[in-house]
Amino acid sequence: MPIVDEYAQGRPAPPLRGQVAFYSGYRQRGLPPGRHRGLPSPYLTLIFTMDEPLVIAEHPDARQAPGAYGALLGGLHLRPATITHDGRQSGVQVALHPHGCRELLGLPAGDLAGLDVDLAAVLGDAPVAAIRERLCAAPDWPARFAILDAVFGSLRHARAARSHLALSSGGSPHPARDGAERVGYVWAALRRGGPVSIADLAAQVGWTPRHLTDRFRAELGLRPKEAARVARFDRARRALRPGVRLAALAAEHGYADQSHLVRDFQAFAGCAPSRWLSDEFGFVQAAAAAGDHDGIHD
Repeated sequence: MPIVDEYAQGRPAPPLRGQVAFYSGYRQRGLPPGRHRGLPSPYLTLIFTMDEPLVIAEHPDARQAPGAYGALLGGLHLRPATITHDGRQSGVQVALHPHGCRELLGLPAGDLAGLDVDLAAVLGDAPVAAIRERLCAAPDWPARFAILDAVFGSLRHARAARSHLALSSGGSPHPARDGAERVGYVWAALRRGGPVSIADLAAQVGWTPRHLTDRFRAELGLRPKEAARVARFDRARRALRPGVRLAALAAEHGYADQSHLVRDFQAFAGCAPSRWLSDEFGFVQAAAAAGDHDGIHD
């Protein structure tokens, strides 16, 4: 069997960039069987497989049984997932902004905290099967990304139309929507990094720190301080390369020292930075060549 090892990335259409960060396409054939860590990141994981199912040997929530998925939706999480393959895998991953879950799929990201679910349970069996069939039939990765642009554009338009209809019928904005927008403001501030006070952010959105923590967790699935840690870890691990000094990496990304960075790797990846880099360097190389540094399940 000839070896196939493809990886491609693309940005969504401009109207979708508030909900979707990027697309990652992958196809591998004839490789040795492998395992991959799906690390905590600031994005929800949405994967449409094309041929083989996605096999999750261990979910971020260890209480979930291992399973195989034709299409998967995963929430924000604090532990790695373990994905296995027999030398063949193919599909498209969507890096979904947490607020995009409500805007495109109709449920808050908090409902998925730490979980992986079958996407058909959210969108329905027939729509998911149709999307996968179209992705398989498409001639190349740009065409597949364009298909997802069309799918998500339709979902976004349908959600907006329903919201407009409710308001034009005499309804009023749902208070949860206002809360989601305030949470989004805080999330954006945490994603930017740098010194930040939860008390100051709470004051900026007109809430108490405790109320902010409760609403943030309900909307996104993590507490604000957890989300800030995940965002910082994500920035640091994307910058990790062979030859990069950990002390310099830690200082650049706001860690107190090298040991602080290593502790976060142990917590979020289940291993030291050197072990992660050794195990995952093939994914890092492929992602860098494609213009970003994300793996298949982030």
